[in-house]
Amino acid sequence: MKLKHTAIISVLLGVCGLAALTARAQKNEFNPIETGVTSLSIAPDARGASMGDLGVASDPDVNSQYWNPSKYAFAYSTAAVSLSYTPWLRKLVSDIFLANVAGYWKIGSGDNQALSASLRYFSLGEVNTSDYGGTATSTINPYEMAFDLGYSRKLSEKFSMGVVFRYIYSDLGFSDSYAGEQTSGASAFSADISGYFTTYPVIGRNECQWSWGWNISNIGTKVSYNNGEDPAFLPTNLRLGTSFTFPLADYHNLSLNLDMNKLLVPARPRESDYDTSTTEGQQEYLDALEEWENMSSFTGIFKSFGDAPGGFKEELREITWSFGAEYSYNQQFFLRAGYFYENQYKGNRQYFGFGAGFSLNVVRLDASYMLATAQSSPLDQTLRFTLTFDMDGLKDLLGKRKK
Repeated sequence: MKLKHTAIISVLLGVCGLAALTARAQKNEFNPIETGVTSLSIAPDARGASMGDLGVASDPDVNSQYWNPSKYAFAYSTAAVSLSYTPWLRKLVSDIFLANVAGYWKIGSGDNQALSASLRYFSLGEVNTSDYGGTATSTINPYEMAFDLGYSRKLSEKFSMGVVFRYIYSDLGFSDSYAGEQTSGASAFSADISGYFTTYPVIGRNECQWSWGWNISNIGTKVSYNNGEDPAFLPTNLRLGTSFTFPLADYHNLSLNLDMNKLLVPARPRESDYDTSTTEGQQEYLDALEEWENMSSFTGIFKSFGDAPGGFKEELREITWSFGAEYSYNQQFFLRAGYFYENQYKGNRQYFGFGAGFSLNVVRLDASYMLATAQSSPLDQTLRFTLTFDMDGLKDLLGKRKK
């Protein structure tokens, strides 16, 4: 990818999904939430993405670290590892991607605890910078990464909780001796806390499964770019959801899922909400902007409720919705579909997800495809792939070979 450094901001807007700010969004109402390290909000795995980016209450799998780590305590296998790869914004450029490795291991003799970890790496590809005269000056490879460790435990036969601790590094900077600009990467620390409840009601003659879950993710420090000159909120997020699975016939199951998300980040003050034609109005706006810039991330979590200038109506706009279904045959073959909705004034990301999966005793392969409702969206036609290795299946396979 060959860009001037002044064009990096445009690419980052696409990373956020904000390239969909179309003419339909009126200028005085379009007000998406601004955060740093926006790649933390990209779903890493094909299964969750194919159902419209959801997974807080779906059945546990190896990628629960992102959706709801407390689900690991209910995982069926003793351990598993997954590799996921997502080419990102391929309609714009060819070398942006997200790579993710996740795994867990059940510990203890009671089958009620688990340790988990994940590593995600988001590359913005190769960027060629230039001076204001158009002369090439250097080549940079901006990226963002996060490494986390988690612990989950059953608190009863039906309920579990989990915590995750995360280190984040965002290196989007460049050095330009001609312009005298010097930037550096930014580090941050965050934590997640989550809960998961599952039960098996009998409806008619069929035993079904009903689950619900919640996850508050990325509670932590701000990221400070340019040696602390440009602090930004992490994408602290509240995710709530439910899932209901029922049998269609022997070996045939259908799961229906619903997730809702709200960023726990205060909205940036809009100049249009103040009477800047007067000195008093200008000062009020500047004071509000300074308060927002200097606000701590923890204060921002509480400030994110009730801070919208449009009142309750705009608060509802900040919620994104995901609806998805998963059909499985004998837990070996899977078909999935879903829909993700974000209000046009908060980013206008709206797309369908489709996917399939095939599982053997040892390995499982999942793939997903994103189809945006707006053909001009850079998120359209996004593919994801996830390869999962089940350690119980591998152990059984090795045991049979020894015999």
